[in-house]
Amino acid sequence: MRVGIVSASFFGFFDAPPALGRYFGPSEDVPGNGAHVAIASHSLWQTAYGGRRDILGAKVQIGSDVYQIIGVAASGFVGLWPNQQPAYFIPISTFGDAQVRAGFMVKEATWWTTYHWGWMDMIARRKPGVSEAAANADLTQAFVKSTEAERVESSRMPPLALLRPRAMIGSILSERGPNASGFAKVAAWLGGVAIVVLLIACANVANLLFARALRRRREIAVRLALGVSRARLLSQLLTESVLLALGGGLAGLVVAHWSSVGLRMAFLPPNTTSPSVLKDERTLLFAGAATLAAGLITGLAPILQASHADLTGDLKAGAREGIYQRSRLRVVLLVIQGALSVVLLVGAGLFVRSLNHVRDVRLGYDVDPVLLVDLNMRGVELDSARAAELRRRLLERAQSTPNVRSATLQIGVPFWSTHSMNLFVAGIDTVSRLGRFNLSAVSPDYFPTVGTRILRGRGVTATDLEHSQLVMVVSQAMGKTFWPNEDPIGKCVRMSADTMPCRYVVGIAEDIKSRQLSNETDMYYYLPATQFRPDRTGLFVRVRGEASQYAEAVRRSLQREMPSPAYISITPLTQIIGDQTRSWQLGASMFTAFGLLALVLAAIGLYSVIAYSVAQRTHELGVRMALGAERGDVLKLVVFEGLRVAIVGIVIGGAIALAAGRWLGPLLFDESPRDPAVYSVVALSLLTVSLAASLLPARRASLVEPTRALRYE
Repeated sequence: MRVGIVSASFFGFFDAPPALGRYFGPSEDVPGNGAHVAIASHSLWQTAYGGRRDILGAKVQIGSDVYQIIGVAASGFVGLWPNQQPAYFIPISTFGDAQVRAGFMVKEATWWTTYHWGWMDMIARRKPGVSEAAANADLTQAFVKSTEAERVESSRMPPLALLRPRAMIGSILSERGPNASGFAKVAAWLGGVAIVVLLIACANVANLLFARALRRRREIAVRLALGVSRARLLSQLLTESVLLALGGGLAGLVVAHWSSVGLRMAFLPPNTTSPSVLKDERTLLFAGAATLAAGLITGLAPILQASHADLTGDLKAGAREGIYQRSRLRVVLLVIQGALSVVLLVGAGLFVRSLNHVRDVRLGYDVDPVLLVDLNMRGVELDSARAAELRRRLLERAQSTPNVRSATLQIGVPFWSTHSMNLFVAGIDTVSRLGRFNLSAVSPDYFPTVGTRILRGRGVTATDLEHSQLVMVVSQAMGKTFWPNEDPIGKCVRMSADTMPCRYVVGIAEDIKSRQLSNETDMYYYLPATQFRPDRTGLFVRVRGEASQYAEAVRRSLQREMPSPAYISITPLTQIIGDQTRSWQLGASMFTAFGLLALVLAAIGLYSVIAYSVAQRTHELGVRMALGAERGDVLKLVVFEGLRVAIVGIVIGGAIALAAGRWLGPLLFDESPRDPAVYSVVALSLLTVSLAASLLPARRASLVEPTRALRYE
């Protein structure tokens, strides 16, 4: 279960008084003397403790320490983690002290005054009347002073002019900025995409209502002649469209309610939550507003037609007059549907190709068959020798587990955790200026287990023992950075201080990606675990097949070696890497779903209008055939009418998509927003669908009997 590690002032940021007891205060959150108190979440209080009020004073073990529960958080309070609600909240100072005792921090007496809080973030509230720019300026000034103080403490840091420290204040929700993730940006685009689909549906229905209004011209003229006011008539037409939209809106809510879970599982990442549609007030209000807007938009076309009714001319019209009239508005609505469909389909194609590019990226290691094994010691105290022995037994147990191909010790997991140390290389005054160099401590089977290739030299072997010659394997990018025109094999690198013994490079490994999936590669070096920290390692396990299928079996096998109450947790590497591809998965799945829906709507709209047009033009088509027109000519006449509309929509939609590419481009991966292949496939798809939508009414028109059509009323 997750734990919220917060300072005492954290709860003051929220209007959420405790449901029971109290929150911890400043006196219990003193660096170096943090109190062992905890706040239980409301949901945990209800499920694990049955809502009992005697929870106050109860003891609970969190990590290696025992805490006393002094309060219960407000119902629904999740802090900053809506998708990962903490079970408990504990003081940040208490956590820092525990980290020191566990050996994860140095300088026990002054850990809160040093610059090694990689696990801490800060939140702040602007004073009333202070702009975001002013707050950023103040924060940056404080950050500059802090960085300068850190440079005084560590003379190896680059000058401020090179570091250019800068602080920014942004939304308390990390997905919103100031460095909003690609997932949040794609989600914002999808809001616009949903509106586009709604507009396509509105244009579809408006076209049919407009065609129906043309048919009702004489009826409307009769109503006006009998004394019905135009305002009364227009209100009736508007009521019809709003009632139609209301029926669609209610049906949409029902469908959304029953399908939300299935849609989330089919299209969204596993950790995406979906609130109950019928219980969320904001969703219902938005649905009501969208329904009303749809009713007003779809009612505009018939209202415009009725408001310009020619009373005298319409009353004089014969039975066949006014049955079919060409209307630019109807054509425009069809073109709008086609153009918007093109925009959505282009977006879908671009995201699908981006997702394919992401999947084709060589990460420098295998993902599907690899499991990450974490050791959670739960307060079990082991000295370095016994901790190293435990990991040796776990490694042997993993290697003997059925369906496991190999296993290895490791420190450092791509996209999960990184480690670094100060490096010293002859001829380079400050190594840190050249970039970040990540450390991984591994056992001999590491490279075959994760699938990272050794390009030259050798990897870590069983002969690299604690008292053997100190060695390291460096990534190709790291070798080129340190020794651009030389062979890195045999070069000396010193760690921690320039007085430490040499570690000699014995191999060059392929580059890997561990922080982002861009073309930039990270610089890594690998040490034998026996020569670094064999008591601090985790494990990688490679299985025969998809890792998630064997995760539980591996966990059960390894758990037998763990002392109580310590436990093993298993995470498939696909789950870790999958979080990095969320934005492209979301874009590809939802753009495709919306694009196909838009294409279906456009096809239905085109078919409906053409079929309605053919029904109205029965007399005209009969006259044409009576005067010598062939059935093929009538077929071409109707089909070409639909294709002309599609071609115009393709041209306009393609132009809109090209213009929008400048904003969509940054969300794509290794894909041009002007990819001609995507535009060609979309154009061909829309033409094919338009042809299919036109053929059925066209065939019906070609089968009209002239003699019957001439008598058609």
